[in-house]
Amino acid sequence: MLDLIDCAKASIALESYIFRSDDVGERFADRLTAAVERGVDVRLLLDWIGARGTSKKFIKQLKRAGVAVAVFNPPGIRAWFGMVPRDHRKLLVVDGSVGITGGVGVGREWTTGVQKLQRSRWRDPAVKVDGPAAHDMIQAFDHMWRRATGKERRGSHRFLRRPARGAHLDPATDTPALVGIVEGEPLRLRVSRALQIQAISARRSIWIATAYFTPSPSEVEALNGAARDGVDVRILLPSRNDHPWVSLLARRYYRRLLTNGVRIWEWRGEMMHAKTSVVDGRWVRVGSTDFNPLGVAINYELDAVIEDATLGQEAEHMFLADLEESREITLDK
Repeated sequence: MLDLIDCAKASIALESYIFRSDDVGERFADRLTAAVERGVDVRLLLDWIGARGTSKKFIKQLKRAGVAVAVFNPPGIRAWFGMVPRDHRKLLVVDGSVGITGGVGVGREWTTGVQKLQRSRWRDPAVKVDGPAAHDMIQAFDHMWRRATGKERRGSHRFLRRPARGAHLDPATDTPALVGIVEGEPLRLRVSRALQIQAISARRSIWIATAYFTPSPSEVEALNGAARDGVDVRILLPSRNDHPWVSLLARRYYRRLLTNGVRIWEWRGEMMHAKTSVVDGRWVRVGSTDFNPLGVAINYELDAVIEDATLGQEAEHMFLADLEESREITLDK
């Protein structure tokens, strides 16, 4: 991400739920400020809840340096007092031609970890996208920027009808990878519906890594149904969680999943923060959406869904490597 920022010639759009004013945030601030000095248009989009621990002085310094900063959904006298929805997305787009998305925020968690004992960097994949799909990523950023700056009528996203582009492409003949940018919006349930469709169509495997797992009954049934049909369904979760109560809730689903043939692992490191899936070794999802009500139905999220056998193989190898650092949960345990 820092290398892309250094190479920017015209524009930088950075959207991050977590943007700390620690040493990692300072590195980003220095690079963004240097980009402004080169004449690059720099926009930084934060979430009010996600940025609560960020120094106000730090944000003011960025603004004085010429970085345009917007904050999504501060509290106010409106529905839910502005507490929901949140902008939970993590997105960087440079020059409108290359972008990075995933679960990685800007903070020390993803470089050194934050625990005093047994410290290790958080486990969290991201994906870099070049080409036409990067244009969709900057459009997604612009949608949130307009929401945060009050230039889009509240709720107007429900009436948007954006046509699908590239629907004629055939993954068997067209190269390179086919990429869809999925904007998770309140009440749209897009990632949940995608999981249910993939669970029905999967022939070999469904492997999911998710940090905060409290699935809906339909998502549980989709995974159980696939496992009963002979699909290799695996779920990777954290054993230690920065929100411990989420892990307690997640473990309430274990028996129901295990008895239907779903296999579950818990990662042994400080925190497994990934939000990824790979289906049949060719459909890969990398983004910010966890399988819980906030991620699927309430917050603004963003995921890249990619059809590519080469990337799928790489994602499977990464998943298997993570399982080597994890403990499998079985019914007798």
